[in-house]
Amino acid sequence: MKIAFITANKIKARRTLDLLEQRYTNYAPEDADFLAVLGGDGFMLKALRDYHYLCKPFYGMNLGNLGFLMNSIHEEGDEDIEALIHEAKPLHLYPLEMKTVDIWDVEKTIIAFNDVSVTRASPQAAKLKIFVNDIVRVPKLIADGILVSTPAGSTAYNSSAGGPILPVQANLLALTPISPFRPKNWKGALLKNSDNVVIETLESKKRPVNAVADMVEIKRVVKVSVHQKHSLSATVLFSPHSHLEERIIAEQF
Repeated sequence: MKIAFITANKIKARRTLDLLEQRYTNYAPEDADFLAVLGGDGFMLKALRDYHYLCKPFYGMNLGNLGFLMNSIHEEGDEDIEALIHEAKPLHLYPLEMKTVDIWDVEKTIIAFNDVSVTRASPQAAKLKIFVNDIVRVPKLIADGILVSTPAGSTAYNSSAGGPILPVQANLLALTPISPFRPKNWKGALLKNSDNVVIETLESKKRPVNAVADMVEIKRVVKVSVHQKHSLSATVLFSPHSHLEERIIAEQF
């Protein structure tokens, strides 16, 4: 079993890597069978974005805080990593694809395995027009912003903003406003994972907004398109004793 250890630039992660490299060969990601990611959820999201194209399974080793996308380990590095990977259960994650146009007419495309958010970049609230499948659903949302979340990401920013937690295998996306002022009673929507969301900014010069795909930020956007990219996926391995599906269910109780 060839393992590549992808490590966050943190003291705990580096210390654990040093111990693991005394027992295992650390292969290059391109040559490995599995990618073991040492860090927290944020670093796992970065690893998924950077290496998903290799089409190799990811095994997260939690050296961060919550570690929803990770597996628990000892910092001493004394685990039998090969045995843990062998018994782990796979989960296929399909990312969102975010396409942006900014005030300078520059277009960018970025993927996100957790969520895409569009938020105000000034003291004034954002004014946004929301389309779903080319139909205007919210002509004018006045809020701090709005986000689109996958089931895997629904316990993160989406949950903090008051959005629903989605079962990890649900064919749904959560569309959740962030601190909405108008429409006062709109709480968001559940969408099919085949739906396309377009967010247009209103008064973009006076009320600038930024877009973030997981942790990658695009400034001063005027249009953001979001849909789930079903032709891309990443396989993440979880311990059968602490699978992401169970963690998401437990988060609701």
